[in-house]
Amino acid sequence: MNKRILVKFSGEALAGKEGYGIDSDILNYIANEIKGLVDAGIEVGIVVGGGNIIRGVSAAADGIISRTSGDYMGMLATVINGIAMQESLEHIGIEARLQTAIDMQEIGESFIVRRARRHLEKGRVVVFAGGTGNPFFTTDTAATLRASEVGAELLIKATKVDGIYDKDPNKFDDAVKLDIISYEKALTDDINVMDNTAIAQAKDNNLPIVVCNMFEKGNLLAIIQGDMSLCSIVK
Repeated sequence: MNKRILVKFSGEALAGKEGYGIDSDILNYIANEIKGLVDAGIEVGIVVGGGNIIRGVSAAADGIISRTSGDYMGMLATVINGIAMQESLEHIGIEARLQTAIDMQEIGESFIVRRARRHLEKGRVVVFAGGTGNPFFTTDTAATLRASEVGAELLIKATKVDGIYDKDPNKFDDAVKLDIISYEKALTDDINVMDNTAIAQAKDNNLPIVVCNMFEKGNLLAIIQGDMSLCSIVK
């Protein structure tokens, strides 16, 4: 069983049916799923996106806001979500630490890899916010970067589907689930798992990427315990 993992949640996943903001029921659900991992002795890092608040690309779409500023706005959105994630974990008794890629000492710790590793060793969940701290990089890339830095054995991308398909399963009844995909195939076939930078980084660091449905209760723990029928894996 993998002892140290990183879970990547999209910001949109926190929004619920409204499509924006933070749904407290979903936040509580995620916190309890993470608690199941911690209770099983697994060290957990989390990266969460900011698309439920603002996306850098969208903010800069009409040219008024530069792409660089738009991306920084998106990074700030991930910090808002990170605070919410930390609070939800602590609310149910899980020790958590928020680390940000942009210095915000009143809000969270600055990202220091040795400190992050120490928190994980002590059983604390570490929420990594602020993306990579640089524009033009996605939170998917931030997830592979942080996972590689802290020595995670597995990166889980928690989504709304139970894996990777050859076409959109919500639109096509004949969509076929792909259980195992190579990094090379994910890159060359432009399979929409993560952006290419994130996949290339995972490949360079031999970091498996698991794609699963976050809304199936107990999925994360079952996958980590070895039930790969619940997901797809890129390796």
